[in-house]
Amino acid sequence: MDKEDNNQDLFQKFVSFENLHSAFEKARRLKKFRRDVLEFEYRLEYNLLNLQKELIGFRDTKSCVSKTYRHGGYRKFMVKDPKKREIKAAPFRDRVVHHALNNIIEPIFDKGFIFDSYACRQGKGTHKAVERLRKFIQSIKTKLALSRESCRNAKSCASTNSGKPRVYCLQCDISQYFASIDHKILFGLIKKKIKDKKLLAVIKKVIRSSYDKIKIEKSASLLKSKKTGEVLKRKTGIPIGNLTSQLFANIYLNELDQFVKHFLSEELKKVEKNFCAFHYYIRYMDDFLFLSLDKKILHQVKERIKDFLENDLRLDLNPKKVNIFPVKNGVDFLGYRIFCSRPVKLRKSTVFRFIKRMKKYQRKDKKPETVWQSFQSWRGYAKHGNSFRLQQSLKKKYEIFRVLGEGQNKYNAYAKTNSLS
Repeated sequence: MDKEDNNQDLFQKFVSFENLHSAFEKARRLKKFRRDVLEFEYRLEYNLLNLQKELIGFRDTKSCVSKTYRHGGYRKFMVKDPKKREIKAAPFRDRVVHHALNNIIEPIFDKGFIFDSYACRQGKGTHKAVERLRKFIQSIKTKLALSRESCRNAKSCASTNSGKPRVYCLQCDISQYFASIDHKILFGLIKKKIKDKKLLAVIKKVIRSSYDKIKIEKSASLLKSKKTGEVLKRKTGIPIGNLTSQLFANIYLNELDQFVKHFLSEELKKVEKNFCAFHYYIRYMDDFLFLSLDKKILHQVKERIKDFLENDLRLDLNPKKVNIFPVKNGVDFLGYRIFCSRPVKLRKSTVFRFIKRMKKYQRKDKKPETVWQSFQSWRGYAKHGNSFRLQQSLKKKYEIFRVLGEGQNKYNAYAKTNSLS
């Protein structure tokens, strides 16, 4: 284990005024004029010092009561893009704590993650993951085109009617991932890296600040135990809205990444004589996939992954979103459709959803700033796919797209004349 992971001074770095101030700056980004942010900033130094005191723990001389940090309650709301999700927003002072915590522990865990994990990491992201998958598909196609004999089980690994090798994809998704993360397992994984007891106490408070379900332990050994009640109850679920939840989610599924990279191939070799390995694996949060030349191997991978998730992480695959298919039909991944030799396309459902949203904005007279931000967000997404003809078509068909394409000032003027402000 690295010296940094054994560092017993992590808590001092965490509660330092410099770290808390840095966390405040990150937490207020793009939210400077919200009421809770302005109230916290109005007495910034006092609030940060008071938060620091609570995190360290102190005894109030007036009331003679020991005071320590307690996580506040969450504001809940629903979003639909495209499916309904419950978002839990923590109070601003707690979001400062989340950022302060992330500043300290994220670098420790990130260096242990595999390269091909792309969600919520610096230098990674959606577009890097899509480009990486495209390179994977091109690489495996090129290798097999040069040497079809490289696969031991040539009959099952190869081929189409044209004699070209066929590559298969196993795509998986975890059912209700954030709501299913087991608190006890998550905290156990964090304890493997973080040894500072004071920092662990704060992490535990953040994890326990919210849960979605309480599952009853069905293990025979525990049911036979005299200790019942709380021993049998396991809380699951972390809030989608927390910054720390993104890191915790990556820590949790890093166990799957390590299993795939270091154990899965060896296990399959023992049971399959003519083993033709899956060639590539990539994950973006709970959406992950494998590429292989052998459909039979991918079926075995699916069953082994299912067992590992259920037994080790108490997670379930979403049966509606687990598929094995040839990549020649394209791989639907992160809002794009990726092909081997053709340009990346935009997912049709995403395009239709955006058009529907813009029409809704027009009907409800949304503020020009809201419409412009939505358009900019979509344009940023669209530029990474083969979308030039699509955008030209939208401009011809819908006046609002034509005006938005001419710039924000033109759109603001258009919105005023058409009563969209």
